[in-house]
Amino acid sequence: MFNFNLSKMQKALFILSIAMGCQILSFAQHGYWQQEISYDMTVNVDVKTHALDGIQRVVYTNNSPDIIDKIFYHLYFNAFQPGSMMDIRNQMLPDADPRVGQRITSLPPEAQGHLHAEFIKQDGKTVRFAEEGTILEVALNTILEPGKSTVLEMKFNGQVPEQIRRSGRDNAEGIAYSMSQWYPKVCAYDYRGWHANPYVGREFYGVWGSFDVKINIDKSYIVAASGQLQNADKIGYGYSDTKKPKAKKGKVKWHFIAENVHDFVWAADPDYKHVVYKGKFSPEMHFFYQENENTEAWEKLPQIMDDAFGFINERYGKYPYPVYSFIQGGDGGMEYPMATLITGHRSLPSLVGVSVHELVHSWYQMILATDEARFAWMDEGFTSYASAETMNFLKEEHGFGKVSKNKELHSGSIKSFANFALSGYEEPLSTHADHFNTNSAYGVAAYVKGAVYLAQMRYIIGEENFDKLMLEYFNTWKFKHPEPHHFSRIAEKISGLELDWFNQYFINTTHTVDYAIDSSFVGSSNEVVLRRVGVFPMPVDVRIDYEDGSHSYHTIPLRIMRGAKNREGKIRYQIEKDWPWTHPTFTLKGVEGKKIKRVEIDSSDRLVDANRSNNVWGAVLN
Repeated sequence: MFNFNLSKMQKALFILSIAMGCQILSFAQHGYWQQEISYDMTVNVDVKTHALDGIQRVVYTNNSPDIIDKIFYHLYFNAFQPGSMMDIRNQMLPDADPRVGQRITSLPPEAQGHLHAEFIKQDGKTVRFAEEGTILEVALNTILEPGKSTVLEMKFNGQVPEQIRRSGRDNAEGIAYSMSQWYPKVCAYDYRGWHANPYVGREFYGVWGSFDVKINIDKSYIVAASGQLQNADKIGYGYSDTKKPKAKKGKVKWHFIAENVHDFVWAADPDYKHVVYKGKFSPEMHFFYQENENTEAWEKLPQIMDDAFGFINERYGKYPYPVYSFIQGGDGGMEYPMATLITGHRSLPSLVGVSVHELVHSWYQMILATDEARFAWMDEGFTSYASAETMNFLKEEHGFGKVSKNKELHSGSIKSFANFALSGYEEPLSTHADHFNTNSAYGVAAYVKGAVYLAQMRYIIGEENFDKLMLEYFNTWKFKHPEPHHFSRIAEKISGLELDWFNQYFINTTHTVDYAIDSSFVGSSNEVVLRRVGVFPMPVDVRIDYEDGSHSYHTIPLRIMRGAKNREGKIRYQIEKDWPWTHPTFTLKGVEGKKIKRVEIDSSDRLVDANRSNNVWGAVLN
């Protein structure tokens, strides 16, 4: 029982403490929050010296339950200096990215990159700040309380580095400027706190908001960017058609606005050809490229990408933005909001392949926007999976490249990962992207194992449930930075299965899956003995063929699944009793009265089985 004989101050503090406690408890138990930001930036570019200077105004809203007393920014261009963390990291890796290698170490001063703040103000008052490599730390004069906003103004300057990794000037194909990671970008803050990761060339994580960007550059340049151009009439350039501005002296201001995005990219070149395409399925698409021997491939690209939008929208969720731009530039392919930088000297299949992959990133990085540093595979892997599906559709529709007729489209990825898992170089998916011991381990984890995660989920819950899952995941978690358990929880709700064991094994361990037909089975009885050889438990699908020409399909669920799939397309499974993961063997009975001719574990080629040589007993099927 409380004693309410308290002073007014004590009562106020008591009530405040209860209110704050309830608020924090509510956030922790039920609430989802994310920070909010708006950028208003003007940047001036000197195309002779490659210097840039700019003014940035940021409105930052603290939607967290925490009090914030400092703000961190990324200064990505500072990575392109000899001795930077990116430089040393690439020298120390046994399989360094060949695009980087020793190139940063060898950069002369005029080819290096840098980005520096000249002054910063919070709500009009100067604040202290300190730069450390690619991170800028700002000490706030006034703490930012939950639910409050603050205005941060900065004057910054920099130098555009020679194109090495993703961003820079004068890339290998002669594109003047590929301007990604070019501005002071506020670091992400979530329930884990600040994510002020030094830039070593890997992944990104950003805060959703709006970008109002003005780029002052010589009139001879055509600028492509995230968002929509606001002043085509004022710069004398028909941005909605293919007309090219006449080269003139002086500068022109290109004004773009992008809403509800977490980054902003732009590129510029005097020789861009600009094509606008308004398709049946796509938003307004823009194509920027230099005309050369590959122009024919670029001319065919718009119709193909329109069909790509149609396929992806139907299978994985509706693209929400009004525009998308395919921009020649960069060092391969790199995704950004409403745009991608891609190298353009490619054959049609190669150009379509890179365009599709970067476009699909719009779903898994631009719209869902998982923290790539912690869960790169939820972006790269999911993108790789959906890209393979999209490409197979496009090849059939447009007749370029070989259409896969395999019973499992992703069997190549499954087998490739299974082989790598036996190499000794695999690292868990839970490894932070920056901290893999080799680029190979990172690449296989992010791109291959991430795609295999989806293939295994489809194997477990069935194709029909999986198709529902991909759409429900997108519609539930778009613009909310989902994590692995958010995806698997939706899978549980759709399938009725318990799946936390799958995430535990697949994400946090490097255990392998290996199921075998036990050597004790020789076909003399109607019972097949199966053995779990690998540590990683999985449900097992088995096909049994009989001497009379008939066959039966069986699925053996794990006991910890608390259920099983019952059919996939035309296949109806006989659901067997549960297989406890603690038990090394399982006895499967065939159809009574029929003689077994052949037994195969995973006849669909979907299980990520490390040793498939022990999966079959009996005669080879015709």
